[in-house]
Amino acid sequence: MSNTGHILPEQKMPKLIVVAAFNRGDEGDLQPAFDPRQMQSEHAAIRLAKMIEDHHAGVIAWSREANPAIGAYGEPTILYQSGEVPDME
Repeated sequence: MSNTGHILPEQKMPKLIVVAAFNRGDEGDLQPAFDPRQMQSEHAAIRLAKMIEDHHAGVIAWSREANPAIGAYGEPTILYQSGEVPDME
């Protein structure tokens, strides 16, 4: 049996999936409501963001391909956003 012509698919980087929420501080500036939460799936991130959106000035769920071991990060993709959130850097 020959393996000729069998090409392994390009390995995709793992995804970093995060939910962050923000509240207004005493001076009106946006501040993180809690440390960003890493999620297991995009679906779970969107569900959490929708559950907490009424309790914060803003909430965002986003993902990006990431391989922290080699410092490789893709562009962030917004999965869900509600209210006021700071610009993503």
